[in-house]
Amino acid sequence: MIIDEIKKANMQALKEHNESKRTAYSMIMNKYMLAGIELKAQGKEITDADMIQVIQKAVKELDEELEIYKKAGREESVKDILAQQEAIKVYLPQMMSKQDIKSEIEKLYDKSIGSVMKHFKANFAGKCDMRDVQEVLKTM
Repeated sequence: MIIDEIKKANMQALKEHNESKRTAYSMIMNKYMLAGIELKAQGKEITDADMIQVIQKAVKELDEELEIYKKAGREESVKDILAQQEAIKVYLPQMMSKQDIKSEIEKLYDKSIGSVMKHFKANFAGKCDMRDVQEVLKTM
C-alpha cells in the first residue's frame, strides 16, 4: 500500500534530517489515520484509491498555503512548501492527458454527461481531473 511506502520514506527523511519531507509525510500519515477512522465508522477499510484522494487533497491545501506565502513575500516558506509538494506528489499516479480522456470518451457508447462522469469516477478515480473530463466532453 501507498501508506507503507510513505512510512518508509518518513523514516528515511528522519535519518537524513530533512524537515520539509518529514513535515509532508507526517501530514499525510495524520490525514490517513483520520480517513481510516471515518471509513471504519462506516464499516469500510481504507484503500490505495482513498489514499490517493488524501494526497491530492493535501497537495491542494499546500497550493493554497503556497499562494499565501508568495503574497506575503516569504521566500523561505515558499521553498519549504514546494519541497513538501515534491515529496508527496511522487505517490500520485500519472494523470490522464486531455487526449487520453478524449479517446476514452470516444470508446463509450453512451456519451451523456452523467454516464461519462460515472464511468471516469468508477474506472479512473485519482487518475484524471474531473474538470478536464467535463471540458473535453463539452468540446465533443
